[in-house]
Amino acid sequence: MMENNDQFYFDTEELEDIIVYYLELGDFNYADIAVNYGLKLHPNSLDIKIKKLEVLLEWEDYNTAKELIDELKGSSMENTDFLVCYAKYYSNLGNPKKAIDICKKALELNEEENFLNNFIADEYVNLGDPFNALKYYQQALKEDPSDEYSLENTMICFSELNKNEEAIAFLNEYLDDFPYSEIAWSEYGQYYFNRKNYEEAIRGFDFMLAINSSSVGVYASKAACYEALNQYKKAIEVYEEMLELEYTKAFTFYKIGLCYKALKQPIVALNYFQKSLREDPQFYLAMMEQSYLYEEMGGMPEALHFAKEATLLNDSNLDYQKRLAFLFIDSGKFEESLSCLKKLVDAEPSRFYNWYAYSEVLMLVGEYEEAVTVLNLALEYHHDRAELYYQLSNCYFNLRMHDKGSETLEKALRIDPSLIPDMQKKYPYIKDEVKKVKAKVKKKN
Repeated sequence: MMENNDQFYFDTEELEDIIVYYLELGDFNYADIAVNYGLKLHPNSLDIKIKKLEVLLEWEDYNTAKELIDELKGSSMENTDFLVCYAKYYSNLGNPKKAIDICKKALELNEEENFLNNFIADEYVNLGDPFNALKYYQQALKEDPSDEYSLENTMICFSELNKNEEAIAFLNEYLDDFPYSEIAWSEYGQYYFNRKNYEEAIRGFDFMLAINSSSVGVYASKAACYEALNQYKKAIEVYEEMLELEYTKAFTFYKIGLCYKALKQPIVALNYFQKSLREDPQFYLAMMEQSYLYEEMGGMPEALHFAKEATLLNDSNLDYQKRLAFLFIDSGKFEESLSCLKKLVDAEPSRFYNWYAYSEVLMLVGEYEEAVTVLNLALEYHHDRAELYYQLSNCYFNLRMHDKGSETLEKALRIDPSLIPDMQKKYPYIKDEVKKVKAKVKKKN
């Protein structure tokens, strides 16, 4: 019609169907075009005006929506669709109590009870009231026992209220009535998994797989139970079943690799991590696990290579940055480690050992001036750590700034003199200077 600029007649029910189609599709522009076309044909149609209200709410045009609500209120308070829009208006504006009141009026019309009870329950959740939310989710479930949304949220409310016994009693009762409910068995398995009763969780997951053997996520949950029980061979069997159903297998190969690693079979584990990377060349978890395995087997160049690759793909992971810094230092590549250490002090300035390691490496590569800058910044966060003053004094001595070096060393001695033997071994300059500073302090006293 629009392409050809045609004009056809539709009755109100046909127009409603067209509008609902576009609303469900999420195409609100076309829904609005259909609404406006409908209002030209049927300017007094309350049903189409209510659809117009739905579109306005989707567009968050609350001023126009309020004008339309005021227009419709007098004639539509017995219309469930209008009351739902009216309640949604207040819900969207952050007034859940008003939305609840309107939904309760709508319930009196004995239409859409399941939807309205879920709506009310959601608003109670917004109010932080899981007790009343639970009541209405359960009521929604009575209206439609197959409603997965109500069932899932019922279990969430039980959890928030710490009503564990009531939760499992409810679930068992539900399963007695609906033994083929996939979502109920999934909730059953998850309930026991969260309580570390892995044997019972496996029982729940097995029931669900008996109903639907192609549910990939359930295989993963079942395998996780076997892992938690340290039954890695059984976990591997489940993961292998899972492989037959998956299109993307990288994560499952990775999980099998972890199981073989736990079984102390590093070569087999390495093989599965490599399979994971063939499936997804950018899967950094498998890269880092290869790095750990190569390190265990003494292959430090390979360990460093895979750690570098993994960190490049997950630059914000501080554990990866720490590991990469360690491997660089272990390989004698001190300058390469500096960029990692810089990221660590920027991200975690409250961690003393980040600063300590960073300044230590700067001194190892002879960057004493930069080390002074870093140490002064470190002391803003850790002014009571003697190690930093010992390091700083060493920098000053190396820079031929003996007065500052002596002054800083004196502070270090005051804070923690027990560190002197270690510091003298690490920093030869300090060895002789300690005696001078001690003598100086004695004169002062």
